[in-house]
Amino acid sequence: MELTKHGHACVVLSEDDRRLVIDPGAFTDPSALDGAGAVLMTHEHADHFAPDVLRAAMDADPALEVWTNGSVAGRLDGAAGRVHVVGDGDALTVAGFDVTVHGELHAVIHPEIPRVGNVGFLVGGVVFHPGDAFTVPTEPVATLLLPVHAPWSRIAEVIDYVRAVDADQAYAIHDGLLNDAGLGIVGGLLGERGPGTPTPFSRLAPGDSVEL
Repeated sequence: MELTKHGHACVVLSEDDRRLVIDPGAFTDPSALDGAGAVLMTHEHADHFAPDVLRAAMDADPALEVWTNGSVAGRLDGAAGRVHVVGDGDALTVAGFDVTVHGELHAVIHPEIPRVGNVGFLVGGVVFHPGDAFTVPTEPVATLLLPVHAPWSRIAEVIDYVRAVDADQAYAIHDGLLNDAGLGIVGGLLGERGPGTPTPFSRLAPGDSVEL
């Protein structure tokens, strides 16, 4: 399986002729959806979900289907039979990949801001994308896609989350709001200048790929 970073929270997983896109939001070039067999959406926030871009991709490819939670599905009405609602504990096959669904709610931004739905996806029993939450799956994770910076997190929670998941490796996502200085600080705290985790951490620049 090949993992390609496509900006902020979006990744593409590909294997043979199969291509699965996760969270192509407003900070992602729409070309990330080119050739997609299916799309997984964790939640409704704009940095993960760009409705107009996704609708345009679905109009261009009548075979393109989406798996997501109920709130996102409700904003994609008109695509009958092509948008599928999933929830915590579901197991499905999407574009030839086995997928399990974990979690229910977005992390707390502030107690006075209502929490939206958020589902994480474990693909092929290998790669876990948690969306905007620190969900720990109920099964082992080989590769964790780690939200390293967000209005709802602090670095202590990020480090503890890496420890809790205990994956074989972690790659940064949710880093689109960090400049080079911020990326260096976060990377150091998750690496040699931090308290330590059992999981090696690295960052892929947009467009970079790695074989898993």
